[in-house]
Amino acid sequence: MKILHTSDLHIGRSLYGTRRYKEYKQFLDWLIQAIEQNNIDVLLISGDIFDTSAPSAKAQELYYEFLCNASKKCKHIIITAGNHDSPSFLEAPKGLLKVINTFIVANINDDIENEVILIKNDTDNPELIVCAIPYLRDRDIRSSEAGETFTDKNKKVTEGIKKHYNAVFDYAENLRKEIFEKDGNFIPIISMGHLFTAGGKTTDGDGVRELYIGTLAHVDNSLFRNTISYTALGHLHVPQKVGDNPFIRYSGSPLAIGFNEANQKKTVICLELNKTTQESQIPRPEINKIEIPKFQKLKLISGDLEKIKQELSKLKQENANVWVEIQYTGKAVIGNLKEEIEILTKDSNIEVLRIQNKQIIQRTLSSTVPEESLDKLSERDVFKRCLESAEIPQEQIPELENLYNRVLTLIHEQDKSDDNEN
Repeated sequence: MKILHTSDLHIGRSLYGTRRYKEYKQFLDWLIQAIEQNNIDVLLISGDIFDTSAPSAKAQELYYEFLCNASKKCKHIIITAGNHDSPSFLEAPKGLLKVINTFIVANINDDIENEVILIKNDTDNPELIVCAIPYLRDRDIRSSEAGETFTDKNKKVTEGIKKHYNAVFDYAENLRKEIFEKDGNFIPIISMGHLFTAGGKTTDGDGVRELYIGTLAHVDNSLFRNTISYTALGHLHVPQKVGDNPFIRYSGSPLAIGFNEANQKKTVICLELNKTTQESQIPRPEINKIEIPKFQKLKLISGDLEKIKQELSKLKQENANVWVEIQYTGKAVIGNLKEEIEILTKDSNIEVLRIQNKQIIQRTLSSTVPEESLDKLSERDVFKRCLESAEIPQEQIPELENLYNRVLTLIHEQDKSDDNEN
């Protein structure tokens, strides 16, 4: 049996306001080809299917078109919810999707059986058990108590995660034992999960939101049993093993989520598993990583103006179709940096999505308070400094501050809503 593990698709995500539907379409089409070329039997997607809890119509169209086409190339598809997904939205069509052998697990409930999926072959014989565990929300695994401390909360969340995983594993292992006693085949168990493991690697700006303070909900690899043949994880976007164990892995996100991932190799993981007739021998997969092509070139350029000019000129000479983020870190204050860059990229395939001019920001701060650091200021403090630096008439300031505060409130409410859903 051949299995493909991926996660963190984030369908519908934009990059500094630029839509990426073309990239997602290209990746999903490539994934279908990879399934066909590698004779994949089971596709596992370990959470964060969409980037938001309310995906756009276009994002949904890409998703359902992919499921329809992928189901023709492999026998089974198993999808779990991540922290970015809405469980109710993801599970709404689960009954319909079962018709094309696509199984959705987005919520947990008292019936552990719903998170254990038995895969059978063409002759209706069991050949794989999948523990499809979705992202576990605080409310799913912990009851709040008045007066509890942060340490109490931390302990409860960690214990809740372990308790749930162990309950699912117990059920799966009992099911495997029943099958072995019946027909003598000791079939593999694979676990899916969407969580943050202690020591996991992330990159700046990769979009991984740590939903709990400090180390809350970070679990170590002791959570995952040796009786499990392979654990297919999602949530961290950097492909990696957990605790240096080759059979516990994050596949990573298939597309670069931000410019800091521009040079990162993205992969999906292909597993080949066999059942055994020996109960004492845990089947271990042969593991191969399949590199995903870069469908849209990204480039992060950081440095002084001379370096920025050199890098942009090089890209222009290469006639590169590239999205660029620029971080100006030179000492000289350049007030017209945007205009300079527009001239440099004129008549090219270079699209500059973001320009960070740190000297302008720092000058704005230092013009009012000497030696003040951006890190020490709130969003409202920075806005106030900008108003002062731009010499906005006093009578206009109250209305501008009011509008800015309304925008901040909307952003924070959206973040809170996402965290509640995610």
